[in-house]
Amino acid sequence: MAQADITIVTEQQLPTIIELYNQIFRPQENEAYFRRRFQGRYNVLVMLAALDNRAIGFCIGFALKPHVFYTWLIGVHGDFRRKSIGRQLMESQHEWAAGHGYEFSRFETLNRHRSMVHMAVVLEYDIVGTRWDSTRSDLLIQFEKPLTEAVQ
Repeated sequence: MAQADITIVTEQQLPTIIELYNQIFRPQENEAYFRRRFQGRYNVLVMLAALDNRAIGFCIGFALKPHVFYTWLIGVHGDFRRKSIGRQLMESQHEWAAGHGYEFSRFETLNRHRSMVHMAVVLEYDIVGTRWDSTRSDLLIQFEKPLTEAVQ
């Protein structure tokens, strides 16, 4: 397990997140994509994971409801997977969200993303629903956990 430095990203560091996103995901996106997604969202939180000053992962979340914090996107560079970086990002996000009055953390992932399903189980999330994503022809699994249990 590698111990990453987790920091909250400022608006000026958004290009670093976009560069990392484009190394991890397809299709590639630009800054306008992220800014559109942030519009109308409250308490947008962007966190960056780094090892030896190299950006290796990130997570992005925002308020879904007054007491529910939603993890919209999480990514870890392929060279650093299976080193608990995603878990460290999620736990840091849980700590931040609990400290800002959120009672629950929620996210959803495609059924085929087994590493995310596994992380949800390890972090003691409950399955609270499913929905069919017709654009991807796959099942989305919805996870939720109380943050009071996450930060003890």
